[in-house]
Amino acid sequence: MTRQQRHQEGARSSGRPAGSEEVALSADVRVWKISKVKSKKAPYQLRWTVAGKVKSCSFTTVALAESRRSELWQAMRRGEGFDVDTGLPESELRAAVAKANAKPDPNWWEFSREYMGVRWRSTAAKTREGLADSLATVAIAMAGEGAKAPEPEEVRLAVRWAVVPAHRGEEPPPELYPACSWLSTRSLSLSALTEPRVLRDVHYRLAFKLDDAPAAAETYKRRRRGFNTAMEYAVQEGYLAENPLAGVKRPGVSAGGGVVDPRVLVNETQGRQLLTAVSYVGSVHRNRGRRLVAFFGCMLYAAMRPAEVVGLEKARCYLPETGWGVLTLQETRPVAGKKWTDSGERHDKRGLKSREAAQDRPVPIPPVLVALLRGHIAEFGTAKGGRLFGNERGGLLGSSSYWRVWQEARELALPPDKVASPLARRPYDLRSTCITNWLRAGLPVAEVARRAGNSPEVIHRNYAGCLDDTEEDNNRKIEEAMGWGGPSASGQ
Repeated sequence: MTRQQRHQEGARSSGRPAGSEEVALSADVRVWKISKVKSKKAPYQLRWTVAGKVKSCSFTTVALAESRRSELWQAMRRGEGFDVDTGLPESELRAAVAKANAKPDPNWWEFSREYMGVRWRSTAAKTREGLADSLATVAIAMAGEGAKAPEPEEVRLAVRWAVVPAHRGEEPPPELYPACSWLSTRSLSLSALTEPRVLRDVHYRLAFKLDDAPAAAETYKRRRRGFNTAMEYAVQEGYLAENPLAGVKRPGVSAGGGVVDPRVLVNETQGRQLLTAVSYVGSVHRNRGRRLVAFFGCMLYAAMRPAEVVGLEKARCYLPETGWGVLTLQETRPVAGKKWTDSGERHDKRGLKSREAAQDRPVPIPPVLVALLRGHIAEFGTAKGGRLFGNERGGLLGSSSYWRVWQEARELALPPDKVASPLARRPYDLRSTCITNWLRAGLPVAEVARRAGNSPEVIHRNYAGCLDDTEEDNNRKIEEAMGWGGPSASGQ
């Protein structure tokens, strides 16, 4: 290799542009013998030249000076070029550049705030809240140890406050100050996740609640998904060499979340009784329940998600006097909390789930729901922005409001044993009932998925156990297949 080739190769290796004077490499190197100078601290001096420029360094002992002289000679024998400015051989120059460019090893507190700051602008409010919950859950395992370590709940609240970008630079609330102060200095570093013990503790926190009871399968999946995306960012930024979560399974319990429990489904009579009971909730003058009969009807007869019903506008409803109508869904208004939304409102404004922002979803609705919606508009009109449903002041309907009405309606409509059962315990169970009814009616899975706003895979996975789930139906099918009972059996 010629001197010029070594110069160019060394410049490339150092990560600097070749040809510039400050990074020029040269093979013209001479190392002098060690000399003694008048210095009490470092009396032994080593001198060498690179392209005629004299370099020197001093040492406290002659052994150290000889060792450094040997390193320079070995670099010369390997044919390395030397940096004209610093006098360092190529290998040392590359190491110095790598060290200067190396990423720090932030603790979990610093990393969580950095990651949320990067993700904030491109994510919805509910996603932000979910990510914050994942980071806060992991923070419990990464909090460090000590006599004054904060309690898990204090850690969770402190991290959820700290990761909001708007809070950066602010003093934490007084009740969170001790935990924030501890975590900012005592949290484990990100590299600690490469230790099996720490990773096991983190994974346990993802899968279990603070009282050590197993978390719901969906909760675990959401937390793990948030932690996984954070680890992918850590790898991308060079903090970690690989994702520590890869290949780690949930400890102790199966994560089969999302599958619908047949016990939550209502039959036709129960559905009508529940909607009637909703109309009786609240005083006659305030109409607290009557305002929500059609709201719950949209879930029972159109499989709409609650956030989709909250955002439903009159302009997107085709409600003929007779026959089937159509609701064209395009907007959702999920509740996330003021600190997670860009607007500072409790409700976020988003497109449909798993769809492009401007994409809509037409849903045919039966005459019974058409009648409910026409009656609602005739009695209550519309809320602000042309929405069909609002609170008593015309604002966005909060989840706590319709949840309380639903719980009161269950007690009015159902006998005590059913009230204590999982039957329609959540308003969302009405959506599950509608999807199941469509499947039982024989609609193709792809069409059910289109109307419900899911993928066919999700419908297959979550609703398979809800079809033909009654013992009487199953027993009758067995009797028919085996030729037991009925006229054919009596003739044998």
